[in-house]
Amino acid sequence: MAYWLMKSEPEEFSIDDLEARPEQREPWDGVRNYQARNFMRDQMKLKDRILFYHSNCEVPGIYGIAEVASAAYPDFTAFDPKDKHFDPKSDPENPRWFLVDVGFVRKTKRPITLAELKADPKLAAFPLVRRGNRLSIMPVTAEQWKMIMAREKRSA
Repeated sequence: MAYWLMKSEPEEFSIDDLEARPEQREPWDGVRNYQARNFMRDQMKLKDRILFYHSNCEVPGIYGIAEVASAAYPDFTAFDPKDKHFDPKSDPENPRWFLVDVGFVRKTKRPITLAELKADPKLAAFPLVRRGNRLSIMPVTAEQWKMIMAREKRSA
């Protein structure tokens, strides 16, 4: 099993929104960064675990756990001129953009904040806390996953 962090602005789509979906599952559409796309298309596998991260909000941090719930498939929003993620250069015969479905696992017992993660010297190599890393999807090592999950049990 691999581990990932996926960022979403809670005003757009939050862990609460994922939990509220009828099957607690949603396509992770609209990714328009090639490296993030490659993670979904080439490396994510069914049941991989995901840290669900709320970004661009008052208290950025990890608010839930999700899992990869499908193999990668073409991002249908790229083909729809009415969709905000439309890409006129994307061709259904040779798709440029891919997505995976994510499934709700649980909310974290408490938010694990960005400030808290940045303050932990053991997480200095974690891509989220490194300066200049703005990817919306990033790999998480098994060791980083364990350290982050251990933080959930502590008070902030």
